[in-house]
Amino acid sequence: MDNRSSLRQRYMQPINRRKFLKQLGLAGVSLAAVPGMQFARAADKPTYFTWGGYNDDNFFGAGEVVTSGPFADKYGGPPNYAIFGDAEEGLTKMKAGFVVDAVHPCSTDVIRWRETGLFQAWDNDQLLHLNDIFPQLSKMHGAQDYRGQWFLPIEWGATSITYRTDLVDIQPEDESWEMLFDPRYKGKIAVIDSAADTWYCMAILAGVDLMQPMSDADIEKTNILMKKLRPQVRMFTNDMTSLGQALASGEVVMAISWNETPVGLWWEGHPVRFASPKEGTMTWFCGLMLHKDAPNYSGAHDIANSLTSPVTGQYLMENWGYGHANQKAFSITDPDTLAILGLDADPVAYMESGVFGIPQSDEVETRINRDFEAIKTGF
Repeated sequence: MDNRSSLRQRYMQPINRRKFLKQLGLAGVSLAAVPGMQFARAADKPTYFTWGGYNDDNFFGAGEVVTSGPFADKYGGPPNYAIFGDAEEGLTKMKAGFVVDAVHPCSTDVIRWRETGLFQAWDNDQLLHLNDIFPQLSKMHGAQDYRGQWFLPIEWGATSITYRTDLVDIQPEDESWEMLFDPRYKGKIAVIDSAADTWYCMAILAGVDLMQPMSDADIEKTNILMKKLRPQVRMFTNDMTSLGQALASGEVVMAISWNETPVGLWWEGHPVRFASPKEGTMTWFCGLMLHKDAPNYSGAHDIANSLTSPVTGQYLMENWGYGHANQKAFSITDPDTLAILGLDADPVAYMESGVFGIPQSDEVETRINRDFEAIKTGF
């Protein structure tokens, strides 16, 4: 397999994206290549437990766009990757005894994950970029206490509906989560195979206040919408490549997705739009936690420093379309590029423009995930 395999979740090779931006007069910062090192033994590298697709070597200075950096210089390449489909799957594996160094949950997972006793606070003295992180993110509820930083923010974005503007008959001012139920598109819908996205998007439509603890009534009225949605859905997936390909081919005409999906399809020239539902998009941010038994404690901090660096932030924004937690990343990314991607607002303003949720209790999250799986399988 060639070196492009690490970017399989993207829709074009990065060099073509840079050409695209240059055609718009949006030249990015050029990253110089340096001679590569011999790869260290896998056993010497820390293990990064993350979402499928985030095993992108560019985050660690070992890719085709970001070709060098402190992590790759030290370890001779990227970390060992371990992959989960969604956060619930990742937590279940760790509860069963799977031990890693650094893991990549989202903000709504933090309190619940901390309560398992499987994690420890980071050593702030080893976090090179902590003071450059947007304080609104690093100081969120549950992220830190007197023992240190438990959750280190990396990226922020949104979940909404990506749809083919040539195949879906709707005007932007009429966009709503209700468009997923249009009978004209039955069997032409894809959704993310995760309650944390799809179920919560239905909760927004149901009028649930995600900033409050959920009641039984909140869960029940959301489940009613999930059951109504189920016959519309052709594809449940956590594979953003498959989802993007299905939209590109017309196999599906709309999909619940993260904002990386329309960015990738735009680069390819497909007529798509990332909807702004009148009920609100779901906004979120994700980051890193440190396993309490991390075999490579120092290496886990090296992962954290690479993922929170300005260079990684620039790459993430230009190639993934997400915002980054490091404020300095914005100063090295072209402002017109940020504006095109909708990242020219600070993260708090970005999240307030959509619907942001607080962490729910373990009991509530367990029930939501159980109900989501049951509805998905037809029960």
